Amino acid sequence: MKTSIRRTLKTLTAVTATAGMIALGATAASAHVTVNPDDTGANGYTHLTFNVPNESPTAKTSKLEVKLPTDTPFTSVSVKPVEGWSAQVITSDLPKPVTVSGTTVTKAPSSVVWTADATHQLGQNQYQAFSLSVGRLPAAGTTVTLKAAQTYTDGTVVNWDEESVEGQPEPKHPAPSFTTTAEDGTAAPTASAAASPAAAAQASETSSDAASVWGIVLGAAGFVFGAAALGLVLAGRRTRTAGK
Repeated sequence: MKTSIRRTLKTLTAVTATAGMIALGATAASAHVTVNPDDTGANGYTHLTFNVPNESPTAKTSKLEVKLPTDTPFTSVSVKPVEGWSAQVITSDLPKPVTVSGTTVTKAPSSVVWTADATHQLGQNQYQAFSLSVGRLPAAGTTVTLKAAQTYTDGTVVNWDEESVEGQPEPKHPAPSFTTTAEDGTAAPTASAAASPAAAAQASETSSDAASVWGIVLGAAGFVFGAAALGLVLAGRRTRTAGK
């Protein structure tokens, strides 16, 4: 009887661990380099936070480069310090002069590069947030794309530069981006704004998918535990019957 119980518990442990790894794998697969602005109002300033997960099972993330727009350039870029990471704002000549707030601009910040020291590189299951203060933002309804390059210690470079197209599956390495809104904070009446319900639906679908994964895992675990409990009860009855 005791041997049977021990075997059952070992089986339960193995099944639960496997289910957990499946769920974690499904979650990790959705990790991307993303950008989150704290304000999207046109002609204003905003703080951009880039969330960078380490996705390599063997190497560490040692460098991040973010490309800034040159068709709607930022005339002001400041970097929030990150412990163990040096930051460099690179200024370049623009492909063509651009008028920003009534001023003709020929040079502007074109990229920001963060480089880690040896003790602060991102290892497995780690991420880092990198923040910028930028401005001014372009006209309402403009999609601001901020392509990024993530460098690993084994020399691999992952380019987050693929354009997301409405109605099509998300690319493997989508470029971080956001869309500006009207100065008062309301959405501009543009195609990008009109696509917001679709984006919300996609987010809801993603959340639903994640919930489904966990539902399957928990349901399977519950079934196994229930079956094990029933087996123990039946085994106990057989033991008592044999004793009689």
